Amino acid sequence: MSRTPAVPDSRDIAMIAVFAGVVAALGLIPALSPFGSPVPITAQTLGVMLAGAILGPRRGALAVLLFLALVALGLPLLAGGRGGLGILAGTSIGYFVGWVVGAFVVGALTYAFRAPYRLLPGLLAALVGGVVVIHALGIVGMILRADLSLGAAVKVDLLFIPGDVAKAVICALVARGVHAAYPGLLPERRSRSAEPADALR
Repeated sequence: MSRTPAVPDSRDIAMIAVFAGVVAALGLIPALSPFGSPVPITAQTLGVMLAGAILGPRRGALAVLLFLALVALGLPLLAGGRGGLGILAGTSIGYFVGWVVGAFVVGALTYAFRAPYRLLPGLLAALVGGVVVIHALGIVGMILRADLSLGAAVKVDLLFIPGDVAKAVICALVARGVHAAYPGLLPERRSRSAEPADALR
């Protein structure tokens, strides 16, 4: 497989835009704020995980960045029809930062496992990037923006864990189907004597 150019080509740009749209489309599912949580529970984290698992680290993170840029411009793309820079800078800021980093980590781990896409390694990638990374940064954001103690922030964050674990399972199942249909998305495994791995996509 040839190296991916540092600057996204037209195919990359199209895929980035499509997955930004996927994250936006998942915002049509209503958000929930159980027990008065300062951060709503949405389905859009699934789109973030899928972006990394299918597009790889660089393109996955860029897809999420594109989505957040559109939200910052005021487009009501977040669950519940929310949008605007003020929303991004609120109590959910840690989760939004986590979306970008999480998509990158999901993609980096998925690509490190290489083709063919396997369910258990894919699930591990989704859990690490889509749950551990996003939740760690989300907790930091709540401490800084919601004036919560570490214990209180962790307690709020625990409400998100079961749903996001379920999303990671869905992500792995969907990604397996996509990679089976389009096997060229993942880099092939190489022998030890092969040349260095391709640059991150």
